Amino acid sequence: MRQVDHFMVDGTATPSARKHQIWNPSTGEVQAEVVLGDAALLDRAVATAKKVQPEWAATNPQKRARIMFRFKELIEENMQELAELLSSEHGKVIDDAKGDVQRGLEVIEYACGIPQVLKGEYTLGAGPGIDVYSSRQPLGIGAGITPFNFPAMIPMWMFGMAIAAGNAFILKPSERDPSVPVRLAELFVEAGAPEGLLQVVHGDKEMVDAILDHDDISAVSFVGSSDIAHYVYKRGVDNGKRVQAMGGAKNHGIVMPDADLDQVVNDLAGAAFGSAGERCMALPVVVPVGEDTADRLREKLLPAIDALRVGVSNDPDAHYGPVVTPEHKARVEQWITTAEQEGGEIVVDGRNFSLQGHEKGFFIGPTLIDNVTPDMESYKEEIFGPVLQIVRAKDFEEAVRLPSDHQYGNGVAIFTRNGHAAREFANRVNVGMVGINVPIPVPVAYHSFGGWKRSAFGDTNQYGTEGLKFWTKVKTVTQRWPDGGGDGSNAFVIPTMG
Repeated sequence: MRQVDHFMVDGTATPSARKHQIWNPSTGEVQAEVVLGDAALLDRAVATAKKVQPEWAATNPQKRARIMFRFKELIEENMQELAELLSSEHGKVIDDAKGDVQRGLEVIEYACGIPQVLKGEYTLGAGPGIDVYSSRQPLGIGAGITPFNFPAMIPMWMFGMAIAAGNAFILKPSERDPSVPVRLAELFVEAGAPEGLLQVVHGDKEMVDAILDHDDISAVSFVGSSDIAHYVYKRGVDNGKRVQAMGGAKNHGIVMPDADLDQVVNDLAGAAFGSAGERCMALPVVVPVGEDTADRLREKLLPAIDALRVGVSNDPDAHYGPVVTPEHKARVEQWITTAEQEGGEIVVDGRNFSLQGHEKGFFIGPTLIDNVTPDMESYKEEIFGPVLQIVRAKDFEEAVRLPSDHQYGNGVAIFTRNGHAAREFANRVNVGMVGINVPIPVPVAYHSFGGWKRSAFGDTNQYGTEGLKFWTKVKTVTQRWPDGGGDGSNAFVIPTMG
């Protein structure tokens, strides 16, 4: 059986009795296993990072950028291989897998501009003969703990900015689909990066705790469920680390009466069901405003859902593939049952879906649930599957209030032709990322990604200038060069600012 090992300088063959199975979600069979590490293995990785990081930090940003450029080229050259490997372990179809890689690549492209981004500030004549300048300097060693749903994009969000800024980086990817992060690390070395600058260690909670407790790791970035995000944030901060921890989501799509419903339905088909709904920026709740809007939308959704093709991950005609593990399939189906027990109307039922020839695969059919209300647990919690819930709002005010009052505040969208309504909604809604006629409002790489409320813990967002701030610290120098020939007649004294 294929074994996925750690990517470290001091040898990758790590004997361990602790392993985790890697499924092929399309067939329902175990295809590989990953070796799980412990605190002692992390110590080895940190020791290597400490050796290589000072020289990397002293490397001028132009040379760092050249390595990032070469890394970008290698990812593009190996796009098909990466997408196929990703699909085989995650289950998302090849086009979605390529999108996963591409969105991470965009952050690498931003990191290629690190010489410009890292420029500091300078004030000439801040006082009598005094100049002040500031620069952003690396923290030292950073770590990333990433989820299964974007095994290429989210690691690149983290290590791209961290390494370009001069840090060494230790990545702990999900043990469910760890092969793509290892392959990315291999390509990074091939691009010319020093060995040990980017290392990949595998593990479960034991490894997570080791990262959060390690004295030589200065900052930790996390993406996952909200309960674990809060745990990571608290434990990391208690240990004196800088931490950003992105949690769960329950993104709403508000549909105003004047919206182009054909476009809305087209957008919802991808946003709610694409990648089997396993996206923190999926759109699992649609909020039509007014009963007439709700009825018309439901009528148009039915044929669109019926036309969705569920298939194996390498089926070029499939709209989405299986979910990642049998446990996750059971969890999603249980949420559908819960919604039904709570009084939701199961309009389209994806439970017990079976794909001919792949009956053991972890497939769930597209599911539509109407008449969902805010008091239902299935509405309050993140389902993370191909399930779309309809929550009917009587007016605009209720449509603003629903996502604003929800425990999660990652993303939200509004569909309308009315500019005033869109502007009012964007200004008032209590959510971190807003789309206006954009169903999945993930910001481009030169902005930043981050939600509010229980969707994010910490003060700094992912990537962009926010990412640069997270992975660096500011040093400010105040300097004065007094006149004089060295005879002490003009000895240096701290002048009074004026």
